[in-house]
Amino acid sequence: MTLDTILYWAGYIAEAAVVALLVYRRVFRTFPIFSSYLAWSLLGDTVLYVGVHSYPASYKSVYLIVSMIDSLFQFGVLVELSWSVLRPIRASLPRWSPFAVAGLVVLIGAVIWPFATEPGIGGHPLSYRLIVHTQETFAILRILFFLLLAGCSQLLSIGWRDRELQIATGLGFYSLVSLAVWMSHSSHASGPQYHLLLDQADAASYVCSLAYWGVCFATKEAERREFTPQMQSLLLAMAGTARSTRIALAESAADKSRDRSD
Repeated sequence: MTLDTILYWAGYIAEAAVVALLVYRRVFRTFPIFSSYLAWSLLGDTVLYVGVHSYPASYKSVYLIVSMIDSLFQFGVLVELSWSVLRPIRASLPRWSPFAVAGLVVLIGAVIWPFATEPGIGGHPLSYRLIVHTQETFAILRILFFLLLAGCSQLLSIGWRDRELQIATGLGFYSLVSLAVWMSHSSHASGPQYHLLLDQADAASYVCSLAYWGVCFATKEAERREFTPQMQSLLLAMAGTARSTRIALAESAADKSRDRSD
């Protein structure tokens, strides 16, 4: 049995075990998108395995579709984690706050997009360039999210026993390895054996993240702490400022509309 086969089945079994833990620990109630993402990953791996062995001619098209769906799930996971971090003050936030969080993730992704590429990628087919662009953009997004969450953990009153930081840590670890692998792949001077080792390291990092999540979800979640008064005041003030700005823009647009009517 080759190392590639071992890593594939290790990841498959680890994904199934983590999904079972998410159901058993009822984590899916708090993080339905993350739970659905891992369940989808399990299904996506099955589809790709069948595709590469039964329909090799259609594998690239299937991989593109699976990658796009995977990216949509990752976007949802980042929004869900961000919204969950704000759990202590969510009741005080405006109704449109989840959309603002989603918009912020989209904005950061749009800034990253032009830089998330590999040298010499222009000569590849559009589907390949799209996959690389999307995967690298989300890898950088996941790393930034982890660094931000870990760096501001004291201000946000979260620790390593909180699900938000546990999930972000797993995402950040394998994303960091994936990004390093993509950067190393751009060196065409290296031989195929070197690139194979890089891909195996990438797969192993995902298995490690799954194992980490398995250990985390096997333990009871810590009770979520409230924000410090200073942090709570700051976040509510930011939300209030955004609401005031939105109202002012709406009133300005309405005044201009009335002026045109007159």
